[in-house]
This record gives sequence, C-alpha cells and structure tokens, in this order.
Amino acid sequence: MKGSRILIVEDEPALLRGLTDTFTAKGCEVLSAADGERGLELALSAQPDLILLDIMLPKVNGYEICRAVREHSLDVPIIMLTARGQEEDIVLGLNLGADDYVTKPFKIRELVARVNAFLRRRHSARDAACRFGEFELNLAAHKLFRGGAEVELTAKEFQLLAYLAARPGRALARNDILNAVWGSSVFVTPRSIDRCVTTLRAKIEPDPHSPKYIQTIRDIGYRFEPE
Repeated sequence: MKGSRILIVEDEPALLRGLTDTFTAKGCEVLSAADGERGLELALSAQPDLILLDIMLPKVNGYEICRAVREHSLDVPIIMLTARGQEEDIVLGLNLGADDYVTKPFKIRELVARVNAFLRRRHSARDAACRFGEFELNLAAHKLFRGGAEVELTAKEFQLLAYLAARPGRALARNDILNAVWGSSVFVTPRSIDRCVTTLRAKIEPDPHSPKYIQTIRDIGYRFEPE
C-alpha cells in the first residue's frame, strides 16, 4: 500500500478528512475531491492506483464518474462508498464499472484491508490472477492444472473460471458474467451461471458447500478470492 496514489471522492467533510488521514498514515499519496466534477477531473488526469468513490455527489454523481473512467479505458480499481444498500443501486454501480462496494457506515479496518488487497493485486505480476491455491489456470493451453495434473473442465466452466480469475476480489454482477461468458446471442438466464458455478465449485473447492474461491454475494453475483 505504501507509495500508492489513492483518489477519494466524498462530499461529507468529516469522512473525507478521516479517510485522507488514515491512508496518508499508511504511506499513501492521497488526492481528494469534495464534488463529482473535481473527482472526475482527477480520476482522468492524476493516474490514481485506486479510487474510493461516493455515489451521491454534487455536480457529477459517482455513477457518471464510473462510466467516464471506463469509457476512457482506465483499469483503475473503483470501490463505491455508499449509504444506499439497495440491490439495484449496487448492481448499477457494478455494471457501470465499479469493482466493489462498501456500505456506510463501515469499519475503517475492513475498508483498509479491501483497499490493500486491490492494490496488492494491481501491483503483482499480471499472471498472478491465474494461480490460486494448488491450481494453475493456463489460458494459452485452455487448461486447469492441480499439482501438475489436469482438471477436466467443460468449455463454459473454463470460460467462467477465466473470467472470474482475471478479476480477483471484484464484486461481479450476474448480468455482467452472463454477457461476458455466455454472450447476448444465446438465450440463457442468470440461473445458468448458478448451475455452472455449482459444477465448477465441485471441481475446485475443498468444500463446495463452504466455498473458499468462488464466493456468493447475496442478490448480486459472485466474487473470486484467490487467496
């Protein structure tokens, strides 16, 4: 985390000051904005390593900032800070490009841990997301190995695992997974994802009923945790 550049976009003065002090004390370079217009300007120009983004902001809201950042092909992790815990609001943010969300009020230690995890993954080797536990996901060979032995996967199981593994720690909405893995030309439902996750878990999880790698986010989708 030390030396990372974090952009915090938050219009609540006390929370903005507290977050700024916390991450500065961790050795980060902190950029801050109290409105969406300034936040968007910094997001596009300052090359932050991570963005902490409130949703309800003056001038430009967090959804529009997410959309603009992704339209500019910036792959910076975005964690939404929002008091709006309704499923549709969270899914909208994820669909527009946010990577995860933290609902206010939150424990600062939990937020710091999640930020640290994203930064660690961002600064790690690019192929690190393809290794987890005893497994190695070889994208070039289109195969999954466990301790050197191949694990038989269907085409959809491999595509799903590859999509999840490329986005470690991110909260992924079912519709995003559906579009990326199944595509829009095939008539399937979000339940197709759940069935595929079930069969995939049976092949990679130590205990499929208490999954370690492919974690369910209730009413939202899934999160892949390689560690």
